[in-house]
Amino acid sequence: MVDLHNVGTFNADTGFKASYLNEMERMLEKVLPYAMLKAKPNLESRIRTLKRDWAIVYDMLHGKDNSGFGWDEHRQFVVAEDVVWNSYISSHKESDQFRHRSFPYYDQLTTIYVKDRATGKDAQ
Repeated sequence: MVDLHNVGTFNADTGFKASYLNEMERMLEKVLPYAMLKAKPNLESRIRTLKRDWAIVYDMLHGKDNSGFGWDEHRQFVVAEDVVWNSYISSHKESDQFRHRSFPYYDQLTTIYVKDRATGKDAQ
């Protein structure tokens, strides 16, 4: 995905053009010829999961009124005090999975998906 994004051929205003999955399937076929990964459902499902996980981590780090969270670049890990975690998890159950788990794709996915996030800065 990062390679496709960097090339720019399949970029659109809010992510990728529709045909990027087929191109990604061709790219993976060259690297993993016997994996038989298909654009739909294999790649599409994995990308959906990655984007959902990225959004959870991004919202913890950049969300409104979410002070106390930090990013450990070395361990690729969300860090916070137990009090901060407990408070946040009480209203965001899906974030509990990242309390003790690294997310090594965060920086690359941020490059790709950060433009998709609504910030509210232009809201009237």
